[in-house]
Amino acid sequence: MDTSSITSSVMNFTDILVISGLVLVALIIFGLILARLYKRATKEISFVRTGFGGEKVIVNGGALVLPVLHEIIPVNMNTLRLEVRRAAEQALITRDRMRADVTAEFYVRVKPTVEAIANAAQTLGLKTMNPSELKELVEGKFVDALRSVAAEMAMEELHEKRVDFVQKVQQVVSEDLLKNGLELESVSLTGLDQTAFEHFNPQNAFDAEGLTKLTQAIESRRKIRNDIEQETDLAIKQKNLEAERAKLQISREEEYARLEQEREVSIRRASQMAEIAREQAEKKREAEEAQIASQREIDLKRILSERDIENETIQKQKAVREMEIAKQRAIEQAEIERAKAVELASQEKSIAVAEKSRAESEAKAQADKARALAVKEEESVVTVRETERAERAKQVELVAARQQAEKEAIQLMVTAEAEKKAAEDQAEAMRLAAQGLADKERLAAQGKADAELLLAEAKARTYAVDAEGQKAINTAANMLSVDQIAMQIRLALIERLPEIIAQSVKPMEQISDIKILQVNGLAGAAGGVAEGQSNNGASLPDQVVNSALRYRTQAPLLDSLLQEIGIKGADLQSFTQAAAGVSPNLATAVTTAAAPDAVVDKQ
Repeated sequence: MDTSSITSSVMNFTDILVISGLVLVALIIFGLILARLYKRATKEISFVRTGFGGEKVIVNGGALVLPVLHEIIPVNMNTLRLEVRRAAEQALITRDRMRADVTAEFYVRVKPTVEAIANAAQTLGLKTMNPSELKELVEGKFVDALRSVAAEMAMEELHEKRVDFVQKVQQVVSEDLLKNGLELESVSLTGLDQTAFEHFNPQNAFDAEGLTKLTQAIESRRKIRNDIEQETDLAIKQKNLEAERAKLQISREEEYARLEQEREVSIRRASQMAEIAREQAEKKREAEEAQIASQREIDLKRILSERDIENETIQKQKAVREMEIAKQRAIEQAEIERAKAVELASQEKSIAVAEKSRAESEAKAQADKARALAVKEEESVVTVRETERAERAKQVELVAARQQAEKEAIQLMVTAEAEKKAAEDQAEAMRLAAQGLADKERLAAQGKADAELLLAEAKARTYAVDAEGQKAINTAANMLSVDQIAMQIRLALIERLPEIIAQSVKPMEQISDIKILQVNGLAGAAGGVAEGQSNNGASLPDQVVNSALRYRTQAPLLDSLLQEIGIKGADLQSFTQAAAGVSPNLATAVTTAAAPDAVVDKQ
């Protein structure tokens, strides 16, 4: 093959490719234009094309829609729910002139025929795509149908015959909807109720008649309801009364049965308790008698033992006292002998008198100690006796209280028994209690007599010891000489001297003070004597005190006592001089006691 033929073949193949490419591009562009201009209908939406080529209804298909040449109107093929509510002043008026609040739902759609779709597109336009606009357009037809059907039925019929009401409304509306290409699938009466009372207008003839019927119906129903309620309440109360009577009758019979049972139980219990109380009282009486007898023996043995112990103690103490007295006498005698040997030359007589006086004082002191000891022993015996007596009285009171409590318990238990049986048991209990009380008092009196006998014996022994001690003291006193007795008297007076002087100057306590304002020139004052001194050497305050002492009320008795010890009670100097001979401290005390409040002011 030559070169020219090859070149020609290549050029032909290139032309074919170019032509194929152009065809393919043209097909793609045509397909895009066709896809852009072709409109399809669906199950939900159909459309009507108008313009070039005339009116064409597209259902379940498609068509070319040229922008300038054609116009389309979509039609909604779905079922639409249109709700219509009439209430209050817009409520429906029924045949019996009542107002009814109604809520109805109308389910409509465009009838799936070419003629109905064309009518819907022509009369409704785009409103099929907007349910609210469609409702505004066709609501008047629905309301007119509802009113016309409601005017033919009463209120009760509307409620009782809902299906008839819905069918009648559907029949009335269907013909009008077909003119718009619509088809009424169904009607639902979702709400039906009487209009509120306040929405009735009394000035309206329909409402006035409806109010009359409504009021009549309400009051009639209220009367019937009240009658039923009252009759029901009366029947309930009557039934409650019968039930309460039956309950009370049953309760009364139960109470009678319970009381009868309690009475029998109480009688049986009282009988048993009385028997138990009688046996207990007998046993307690026997136990108390044994206890009292045992206690009496114990008390007697204890008292005898204590009495023996006291006797032995008294004998021992007496022997000890005698030994102490003998020892003390020996010691005192030795002291006296020693003192006599030291001062025998100058004070023999005074020492003898002092020794005798001391011996007498010691004897008296020992006697006083013996007496005090005897008194102490006696008080001890009295204490023991009173303690035993109090203890015995306490035991007796406890027994009596126990018996009294038991007797009261027996009486309380026996009271519940029958009258005759209770009286017999009470008499038996009282007899047993009286017998026990008599036995107790007899044993207590016997114990008291034994105690008194033992106490009398103890007192007799105490008095015997006291008499022996006093006899020893008297014997020692009788052995003293007259001079020793006189010395004891003087010593006693000297010991009581401050008290005697205080009593002698008792009237001077009323003198608060003595003031001497001027003493110069008084009669009886010597010129050569110092101021404030008298002729006999006594100072002026001493003279004043001596003058006051002369007016003592007890002068005769006190002077005689003071003269026994060689003191003159007429003046203060005799007091102080006599006291100074005994003790300087005593002289100071005598001066202070004689004139405690005498104050002398000399000017």
